[in-house]
Amino acid sequence: MLKWPDVVILRRSRCVKVVAVMLLLVVLIRSIPYSIPIRAKDIRQNSVSMEFSDRQGLALGTILSQDQSHTAVVPLKEVSPYFIQAIIAAEDKRYYQHGAVDIIAIVRAVMEAIQAREIVSGASTITMQLARMLEPSPNTLPHKIREIWLSWRLFAGMNRDEILAAYINRIPMGGNLYGVEAAARTYFGIGASDLSLSQASVLAGLPNDPTDLNPYFNWEGLKQRQKYVLDRMVEDGYITPEKSDRAYRETLRIAPREQGIIAAPHFLFWVASQLSKAEITSPKIQTTLDRTLQQFVETQVRHVVTALGGQNVNHGAAIVINNHTGEVLAYVGSPDYFNWQNLGSNDGVQAWRQPGSTLKPFLYQLAIAQGIIRPNTILPDVPTYYPIPGAKLYAPVDYSETFLGPVRVRIALGNSLNIPAVRVLEKVGVGEFLSRLHQLGFTHLDREPEHYGLGLSLGSGEVSLWELAQAYLTFANRGKFTPLVTTIIPEIAPPCKQECMQIDTATSWELIVNMLADSHARATAFGVDSVLNLPFQVAVKTGTSSDYRDTWTVGFTTDYTVATWVGNFDSQPMQNISGVMGAAPLWNQIMMYLHRNKKPDNFPPPEGLFELPICSHTGWKPTDDCGSGIVLEYFYPEDIKDYDNLSVTGELPAAYNEWLSQQESPHLSSGKLRIVLPQNNDYFLVTAGHDSPLELKVAGVDNQEIQWFINDNKIATTTSKSIFWQPEIGDFTLKVVTRENMSDRINFQVREAEVKPYRRGFSIGED
Repeated sequence: MLKWPDVVILRRSRCVKVVAVMLLLVVLIRSIPYSIPIRAKDIRQNSVSMEFSDRQGLALGTILSQDQSHTAVVPLKEVSPYFIQAIIAAEDKRYYQHGAVDIIAIVRAVMEAIQAREIVSGASTITMQLARMLEPSPNTLPHKIREIWLSWRLFAGMNRDEILAAYINRIPMGGNLYGVEAAARTYFGIGASDLSLSQASVLAGLPNDPTDLNPYFNWEGLKQRQKYVLDRMVEDGYITPEKSDRAYRETLRIAPREQGIIAAPHFLFWVASQLSKAEITSPKIQTTLDRTLQQFVETQVRHVVTALGGQNVNHGAAIVINNHTGEVLAYVGSPDYFNWQNLGSNDGVQAWRQPGSTLKPFLYQLAIAQGIIRPNTILPDVPTYYPIPGAKLYAPVDYSETFLGPVRVRIALGNSLNIPAVRVLEKVGVGEFLSRLHQLGFTHLDREPEHYGLGLSLGSGEVSLWELAQAYLTFANRGKFTPLVTTIIPEIAPPCKQECMQIDTATSWELIVNMLADSHARATAFGVDSVLNLPFQVAVKTGTSSDYRDTWTVGFTTDYTVATWVGNFDSQPMQNISGVMGAAPLWNQIMMYLHRNKKPDNFPPPEGLFELPICSHTGWKPTDDCGSGIVLEYFYPEDIKDYDNLSVTGELPAAYNEWLSQQESPHLSSGKLRIVLPQNNDYFLVTAGHDSPLELKVAGVDNQEIQWFINDNKIATTTSKSIFWQPEIGDFTLKVVTRENMSDRINFQVREAEVKPYRRGFSIGED
């Protein structure tokens, strides 16, 4: 498709035809009555500078518009005459002599292109450039014709000064700056009316290539463009050569990029964008931030990231919430917003990252609320295998790569054990858990349940720190979901003016809070004196995504919720930095600061429950066989009858077979031959064309001859505890027998798998 004015010269005759066509179009357009003029009021800019303050009225900074672009609108009379002269000289020297289209410039540009066989100069007038800003479009001939038509509509409804004012308030000035006033404030710290000749000529050079000529990155290139602008001003008679030389040699100081912002730049830009969507136009915005707290948190983020820099840690983020109101008190998106080379303008509070184990508390709460588990339920933390196509097995593990055997829900959650969480999610259902996460505000988890699979309990999806903080606030408020609040604007009602949405009973949430606040429950993984343990009661959870790419710590007292993230925006892995080493120290410092003058109240105990002693590895009434100890746990009233009537003794279920075979304690090891792989009623999928063997494994015997049978057909005799068998499609019985007549038998199935598109599965090794 032919582009204009970037005409590719193929033949001289063709170019002449193009000139003729364009001149004809111009004549036709000029002959059309101005029946649809565009007035100045029709394109009035509503974006205004917004002054932000904190909750006490202390200034936070000024954003020059209500969106991510910095724009400030000023009338033409408040712009330095030097800039008006410079921009006309650089962009459209005959602006006050021609109409919307400069026919002379069009003919000249085409003829120069014909002679030089390349583009020498453009032909767009200031009016045409304004039209292109109002309706951006590809630089093709049909769109160029539309641009000319729009230019004539502008010229029909506005005088030249009005068009020029609209133009200079919209021109791109580097980065996300638009308009001369925004550029003057940002680069020189002054208004457009105070620009000197030197400053004005520099700014007038920017619209030619605002990206490559950005003064923070290419000052030399911008100075060359300034020389061009000054030369054009001399040529057009605006200034003398002497004034041009002085202006070019003048030393200019560019203001720091953080000009006008005192604190919380990520927060200000994000809130400005949200207010723009809500069509709030107030020039003064009081936010919920506490500036003193905000500056403290900003400092702590920088300190923690700097301290971990040697382990490839470059970024961090934090958010602080008032539990009683849902108000955001501090919001830090990165260590330094203005460090562009280090991706500082990225917002770690809103970025999507894998959350590691931070979603597990919501899974356990849902399972308790639905009666799938109870506080005294015993979950197996043992080697567990999930069949996947190809007769291969997935075996989730923890960072320690060890197994604790039978564990209470409290221990599984406190130590962030992966296998118990996956087992609970199996019972709850991925779709059900995903629906609950949506209810809690995790809008980014927008794929089908099959996309996440059982790995959703380990962090296979992506969430933001904002979403995590909001969801954990629900824990702090005993199941009452509370949207976060960022501004104090009278016309916007608080999100919970009447009543926030209550999710499930408060008791189910209080139970999980009690577990998250139990420092002894997490002692196996984190120790008793970790940075998670504070001199007052606090509930906390950490998370680490695969390959140490993200570390999280989210926790709350009765007064505040604090969520922190430490990692790298470019997803580079850190060097063995887990949640307790990365985000937790930052979380610790913020929590200690918040409660420096007054300790928070303790969490209320779970309402309506009874605390009773149980055998720690069975979950029931203590017996003489409580080798691992007696502990206290909460019971629902309806479970008391089971507590009084039942006590569990004897052997652990078959799910513990392999784990038992690895234990040295005679109290735990039965010395009985058991098949540990496969387990009874396992179901395997085999992909056609794959020949991956299936491992068959026993435990409970040492150095004994073992005979292996599949459907009563002997397949091997060994002294080893495992063999590999090439699977076939069908139903099978595996039997093993020793010379001492010890035996065991299990059933399993092998089926051919359907070939399906790749789906995400597990995020391995979260803390």
